Amino acid sequence: MSAHNSIQTLALPETAVIPITQHLGAPAKVVVEKGDEVKVGQIIARAEGFVSSNVHSSVSGKVTRIDEVIDVSGFKKPAIIIDVNGDDWMDSIIREDHFEKEIQMTGEEIIKKISEAGIVGMGGATFPTQVKLTIPRGKKVDCVIVNGVECEPFLTADHRLMVEKAREIMVGIQLIKKALNVSQAHVGIENNKTDALALMRNLSDTCKGIEVHALKIKYPQGGEKQLIKAILNREVPSGGLPVDVNVVVFNVATVFAVYEAVQKNKPLFERIVTVTGKSLKQPSNFRVRIGTPVSQLIQAAGGLPESTGKIISGGPMMGKAITHPEVPVVKGSSGIVVYTMADAERKKMQPCVRCAKCVAVCPMGLEPYLLMPLSLQKNYDRLETEHVMDCMECGSCSYICPSCRTLLDYIRLAKSSVGKIIRTRKIQ
Repeated sequence: MSAHNSIQTLALPETAVIPITQHLGAPAKVVVEKGDEVKVGQIIARAEGFVSSNVHSSVSGKVTRIDEVIDVSGFKKPAIIIDVNGDDWMDSIIREDHFEKEIQMTGEEIIKKISEAGIVGMGGATFPTQVKLTIPRGKKVDCVIVNGVECEPFLTADHRLMVEKAREIMVGIQLIKKALNVSQAHVGIENNKTDALALMRNLSDTCKGIEVHALKIKYPQGGEKQLIKAILNREVPSGGLPVDVNVVVFNVATVFAVYEAVQKNKPLFERIVTVTGKSLKQPSNFRVRIGTPVSQLIQAAGGLPESTGKIISGGPMMGKAITHPEVPVVKGSSGIVVYTMADAERKKMQPCVRCAKCVAVCPMGLEPYLLMPLSLQKNYDRLETEHVMDCMECGSCSYICPSCRTLLDYIRLAKSSVGKIIRTRKIQ
């Protein structure tokens, strides 16, 4: 239902809770104090180190405190709490709703502007975009892939963004091409998004070096490695990155944020979020300010149903349950899915029946039935040998398992431990 309704702009929250860690890498450093008055788009936490990202105020008001709050991860993280008293934007931001096609900046200036605007991957990974655009020495890139697949069930935020902001996305692609100094870009969209496909294809005909691909409806085709294989027939090696096969991948929402940052001097302080669920009265896509409580989105979609058993941040396959509806929306919040009690209830786990269905569906060619007991045994050496770090956490194995085994839960635990061991080894 939400795919066919226009994006709605959500009202401002009374209080914005803005975590300073909304990205992979080092936390940003707070540069405001209690009692400070801030404007929309003002930097309130500055990037620390190469892999980090600026955080901007999404509202205007007074900083009431800097404290630790529970975010979408379920853990307490430092955050800046702002009491909202209006909607006063920084003068440097171009607020007029006009389309700016001409690109005036050099590649280096584009990357700098993206860094200043605090743009991160908005498909969920939240990797700082300026780092992705800085190609490591010895590597080269010959094309860009734009991910418009949005293969997670129920989520339609990217779909609506392509329908309503296709022209801006096309300019964003041109900006990224210029920043990377490449001539070719490919846009992947699943073929069930017929309106978005038609729009993007029509526009690509007038944009040199941009090709739009209609892809099969297949989960998890939105994964970077799967998308590269589907479009270019290139395989990213185990433990590798897209740049290892001369490609960089960006989500369409990230591309739109790049357009706004470079062409309108607008930092990343709001995003489109799908709010949906079987029992919700009005599933919708909302334009939401970062720091808005999830409860406000649910209320705008008709309120929390009595039958609610769980609230998921993200999609139903890769998302995670939140501990409380007051947690704030962050840069990586693509969707909120409300589960009924019946859907949220986990069935009793049974012994593995060696059916190998989890192996058959794994898009990375792993053996989830083996990784789970290795995780229980804390056999981290063997887990690394079995390529546990290649798991993309798509959830296909847990979904298909006839014995209702929580395979992904244990694989995630294993990845966390093995990842720490690998990082420690690199430091030494």
